[in-house]
Amino acid sequence: MRLAAACGLVCGGLMTSGAFAGEDPGGPRTAAVVAGDLVARLGTDRTAGSWTTADGRTVVAVTDRDAAAEVRAAGADPKVVRHSTDRLLAAAESLREAPRVPGTAWSVDYRTNEVRVRADSTVSADDWSRMTELAESIGGFVRMERTRGAFTTRVDGASSIIGDQRRCSAGFNVTDGREAFILTAGHCGPEGTAWFRGGGQGLGLLGTTTASAFPGSDYSLVRYEDEDAAGLTNTVAIGGGRGVRIIGIADPVVGAQVFRSGSTTGFRTGRVTAVNATVNYPEGTVSGLIETTVCAEPGDSGGPLFSEGLALGVTSGGDGDCSTGGTTYFQPVTDALQALGMRMAGITAPAPPGGEPGTEAGALPAPGAPPAGATGGASLPGAEIPPGPGEGRRVTSIVEFDDPGLGLGVIGASLGLLVGARWIGAAQDRRNFRNFQSASWG
Repeated sequence: MRLAAACGLVCGGLMTSGAFAGEDPGGPRTAAVVAGDLVARLGTDRTAGSWTTADGRTVVAVTDRDAAAEVRAAGADPKVVRHSTDRLLAAAESLREAPRVPGTAWSVDYRTNEVRVRADSTVSADDWSRMTELAESIGGFVRMERTRGAFTTRVDGASSIIGDQRRCSAGFNVTDGREAFILTAGHCGPEGTAWFRGGGQGLGLLGTTTASAFPGSDYSLVRYEDEDAAGLTNTVAIGGGRGVRIIGIADPVVGAQVFRSGSTTGFRTGRVTAVNATVNYPEGTVSGLIETTVCAEPGDSGGPLFSEGLALGVTSGGDGDCSTGGTTYFQPVTDALQALGMRMAGITAPAPPGGEPGTEAGALPAPGAPPAGATGGASLPGAEIPPGPGEGRRVTSIVEFDDPGLGLGVIGASLGLLVGARWIGAAQDRRNFRNFQSASWG
């Protein structure tokens, strides 16, 4: 009995320490931080971006061998390339200054050291020819590609929100410290747009758009009608009664696996292929976007992009669908929050030196595969996955072994078992002593 109790104390201690260690915002430096420090130190004239490989290694592109040695000394893998970040961005700026062609998009591909220009099926042969001539005049590192389908915004939902003849997805819950808002895509609707829950107007007014930016950027704010929503946390519903707790914000890393949730196609995954991408939608041009291989369809607009518990972006648009695949672009959360003067609701992690609030918060692993029929997004009041008390921790299995409450429970039970074992032992000793005295003096 004492052995079992001792084992219980050890196990409970490990469970508790492991759970709190997993939520410590002061953990080891991430690959993004290491790469960012290297690029800042070496400069954009000697570097050409960074990315994460499929096996988790951090690669930093550099233009000379001395810089490569510094990268290697910092624990990352260097790749010597021909064109610097400055030159790649100058090429992208030349494309931006040229006459606008709807149906085109471009981004810097750091892994191939190229600027990749894409033209969808709506681009005419004459426009394609003019774009090709421009690319050739810039340099041989600008690569032209034709894509299937057309670049469109994904209006039509995460938790579904319904407007006037439009449907979008809730992204993340944000706040200015006084009121609560939903961060979603700007193309979903202009200021003054009224939004209702996914079931339509019969479920009552959810909120009204108070700020919107599109084109140029692609974000908007929907102020909750319910004043009690001010205490909301952030949990992304992924279907099947499950959710992922959002504990911070971050800028994405090229090559990293990311996850998206939307009311049309549910929970999907892919990888980041580029940042600071530009897309020429029919409605206008949007720049500074995250480019990914995650699929999306109409109605997924505004839905959340996240990874390991960190909010990354909200769905903007793209081409293709979830049957044939395609490219999807996202508005970065960090840029939107800074422009709007907002912060994520329910996140109190302090800002690291030189970083955004919450960017260094501990991360919870995101689920690795989409559940059947999953739909989700930011949890709304009364939605399928209501935010829990405190930080909104979600239990997604029968026994959650990284739960500190469970660990403390095991410790308490083990202590009770030890006390019981000691009492039983003492009682047995007393009986043995009386029996001995009776035998000796009887």
